[in-house]
Amino acid sequence: MKQTQPKVYKLPGFGLSMGYTVLYISLIVILPLTMVFYHTAQMGWTDFWQVVSNPRVVASYRLSFGTAFIGACINAIFGVLIAWVLVRYSFPGKKLIDGLVDLPFALPTAVAGITLTTLYSPHGWLGQLFGFKIAFTPIGIVIALTFIGLPFVVRTVQPILEGLEQEVEEASQSLGATNFQTFARVIFPPLIPAILTGFSLAFARAIGEYGSVVFIAGNMPMKTEITPLIIMTKLEQYDYTGATAIATVMLLISFLLLLVINLIQRWTHKRYGGAA
Repeated sequence: MKQTQPKVYKLPGFGLSMGYTVLYISLIVILPLTMVFYHTAQMGWTDFWQVVSNPRVVASYRLSFGTAFIGACINAIFGVLIAWVLVRYSFPGKKLIDGLVDLPFALPTAVAGITLTTLYSPHGWLGQLFGFKIAFTPIGIVIALTFIGLPFVVRTVQPILEGLEQEVEEASQSLGATNFQTFARVIFPPLIPAILTGFSLAFARAIGEYGSVVFIAGNMPMKTEITPLIIMTKLEQYDYTGATAIATVMLLISFLLLLVINLIQRWTHKRYGGAA
């Protein structure tokens, strides 16, 4: 007897849904990025290079990408730890802590920046406890970027941890594996693609962050001045071509870095069979 395949209904249909998809992506993503390159193309190569290679701008590149990378690395470590606690343990106030993880998503970035500056200033509640300056230094910038990037790692690792079968861990321990060996060989490999995903999201968010950083950075040229602030300054001076030139460099570097991260993520996904 011939078996018939169940009919799958696709609403509203491929043609219409694909059309809406292309239109939406074009208006929200492609068109704005095209305008950045369009304004940059109006400059000559000499003028473009003079703007993007200015020592003040180059110093802001190093600061923005360096602090974003450090903040994403910190979140990759402690984000996994927080996700582990939320998944594997039951304790009073668990739902409250789970909700607080998403606070950086809901809190306006300017409010976060003012709050962190108040806490870590030399006379702040936390700043006065240290023997060195935190606010208005690159350390303060790293703290701000770590704050806004934490949810990305926790929320990407958490569902993978929840989906792991604990029977496999019990089998590993029954065969004589220690807790560390079970974590390193059974638990950690499936988490690697998710960790890389959270890392790349936190890194991408941190590169262009402005509101939570501009207050705590101090904005001292060549020291604590981030690239988004330089772009905003040029826009306020009606130097649109200069702003778009710097934005183009930021966009290209970010794209290359995220491409490398995605290639590593794909390799780990194939090797360990995890979910990215």
